Amino acid sequence: MNLTTPDSTQTGTSGRRAARPATKPQEPAPPAAPSGVASVTQLSAKLAEYLNPSELKKVKEAYRFSDEMHLGQVRKSGEPYISHPIAVAEICADWKLDVQAIQAALLHDVMEDQDVKKDELIERFGAPVASLVDGLSKLEKIEFQSQIEAQAENFRKMLLAMASDVRVILIKLADRLHNMRTLEHMTPVKKRRIAAETMEVYVPIAHRLGLNNIYRELQDLSFSHLYPLRYRTLGKAVRAARGNRREVVKKILEAVKSTLAAAGIGAEVYGREKTLYGIYKKMRNKHLSFSQVLDVYGFRVVVDSFANCYVALGTLHGLYKPMPGKFKDYIAIRKLNGYQSLHTTLIGPYGTPVEFQIRTQDMHRTAESGVAAHWLYKTGDSNMSDLQQKTHAWLQSLLDIQQQTGDSAEFLEHVKVDLFPDSVYVFTPKSKIIALPRGATALDFAYTIHTGIGDHTVSVKINNEPAALRTELHNGDIVEIETNPDSRPSPTWLAFVRTGKARSAIRHHLRTINLTESVELGQELLAQALTSLNVNPDLPDPTIEKLLNESSAKSIEELYADIGIGKRMATLVARHIFGLMDEFTGVQPSSAAAANELDPVTIYGSEGVSVQLAACCLPIPGDQVMGQLRRDQGLMVHTSDCVPAKRLRTKEPDRWIPVQWGAELNRRFDCRIRLLINNEKGILARVAAEIGESDANITYVGMDEDDEHVMTQLRFTIQVKDRVHLAHLIRNLRRVGGVNRVERERP
Repeated sequence: MNLTTPDSTQTGTSGRRAARPATKPQEPAPPAAPSGVASVTQLSAKLAEYLNPSELKKVKEAYRFSDEMHLGQVRKSGEPYISHPIAVAEICADWKLDVQAIQAALLHDVMEDQDVKKDELIERFGAPVASLVDGLSKLEKIEFQSQIEAQAENFRKMLLAMASDVRVILIKLADRLHNMRTLEHMTPVKKRRIAAETMEVYVPIAHRLGLNNIYRELQDLSFSHLYPLRYRTLGKAVRAARGNRREVVKKILEAVKSTLAAAGIGAEVYGREKTLYGIYKKMRNKHLSFSQVLDVYGFRVVVDSFANCYVALGTLHGLYKPMPGKFKDYIAIRKLNGYQSLHTTLIGPYGTPVEFQIRTQDMHRTAESGVAAHWLYKTGDSNMSDLQQKTHAWLQSLLDIQQQTGDSAEFLEHVKVDLFPDSVYVFTPKSKIIALPRGATALDFAYTIHTGIGDHTVSVKINNEPAALRTELHNGDIVEIETNPDSRPSPTWLAFVRTGKARSAIRHHLRTINLTESVELGQELLAQALTSLNVNPDLPDPTIEKLLNESSAKSIEELYADIGIGKRMATLVARHIFGLMDEFTGVQPSSAAAANELDPVTIYGSEGVSVQLAACCLPIPGDQVMGQLRRDQGLMVHTSDCVPAKRLRTKEPDRWIPVQWGAELNRRFDCRIRLLINNEKGILARVAAEIGESDANITYVGMDEDDEHVMTQLRFTIQVKDRVHLAHLIRNLRRVGGVNRVERERP
């Protein structure tokens, strides 16, 4: 099939209308811009393998229309813009997506760039293709109050389109992959922004859908643009180490192949090379050196049947000694994204650890292509695989969360929790396996079963023993939920649930079932806060209108409800109103006090989303603190000597208010400390033991050695009650042998 001919690619033909000019200004091509025809030879060859002639004709029509629409438009590289849709379609063809998806891939930018209307696409290519293109089109130019809000709304639209048809996200991922492959033509700032967004949003989605090839490539491409020096250094080290590893890899391959053949098992065996980002992540998270990470060899064994997976496992355990605790059966209990394999680590020749993944051809195809290997959008198919059903259920849950969620940022907060695939597997009393995110509680389990069960939960049993609703679940737990139809969700549940579905369901209940009470409570709290500022609670219409515009609330009742359920603080809203009053002629607050002379806002550290403690300085009770009012994001609390906060205060002094700690604080607060210690045996254990004996909890440990390996710097994030508790801990640490200096870490 030929989609184009040299004389029709970039020139108009008789009967074709003139191409629309681009709706956004096109930047001039670089001086050395390549010119000529965008090749479609590879795409044509791939499509001819699985599409019939009538389908190929439809693809050709979509290509011609896209070529016409993008006529004269070029990419940053100087290539004709049509090369991008062709590349996206080619990636989709690798997955053997159907004709509608290929057409949508070729047309995916015509609505955004060339102002083509959906009705026109329906008329030319049919409603399914038009719906796919519409789902892929980016947001129209809306004025958002922040970049975060814009990204959250874009993400929400993408996921909801994905919930109705998974092909939308497959094409979107192909689009992002090609953009990342050609990112070198962007400015350094734009490279970092796009790479960070890819790592934060698209990489988890690819992993959640089991698209491992795309997942790994997007990770490495993002890593190369976020940390180019680290990427180049690691790449050079890996290339240098390959020669030294070749002999070991060859010896292991020969031994494994001959052993499996002798056992009568037909298998493909090949080495697995870690990605650069995988190496970097392991070095950073586990504090390992490069040689320690690279000293672990990885191999994949693909066998011909389910039963032979376990036979091959036993055969390999007979060849090399297995390492205790290093076996995982992801065949019996597959991962959330459908991944199945047996994982085992053995002690190979020269005492080196050797990791093996054992799977069938079908499992391998799913592991590499995920949902792209199973046509999920055929939702009426009664023969959907287990993977299809689970993924379909997750996609549908996005719609449930959307219906229960108030805004885009909140939707993003809920969904991102469920995107990361680090999971625990628990059982119902009838032995059904339920997968949950790491850290999920018994109440999350109840909401995962059904929203109605979660809403009416009164108690729980874990392994036949009574337990608290907030109990964190572990692999293999058997969970039994007891309900009462008169029971209702409590606002306190939001403090410990982990999954997006549970959080959105609880908030939805608090907004709707208790809406009247929430509005009344919020109105009362705001009236009290305004009265304390000597401001009349009966606000004039101009003030209310301005307040709603700046807070993104749709009505004053919604604002009251947010205050009533704790999403906003009444004192902060009152101070905002105080600042607005003098903007309107003849309307002045009856108090003559300036905003910076008002009584400090009292904080307790448990207010939830309305008050946050800044990560840069991690304030704890006893610190002198100050508060930054962030538009529609509540109050951010910094220490008074926080250098980043001082810079922000210089730029926007009107957004800072006095704050103070409450009298009773029944929780612990994160704090960073730094120790300089002698590099000697057992020192880390002694320091950790002293922290535990001082009634503090460790949440993070980092270590840096000097070049002579004499001194070591330890960095801890610990949880303490207040400054007095911290001072007591520091005194105790200074008495530990081998500790030379202890100090609180400052930004």
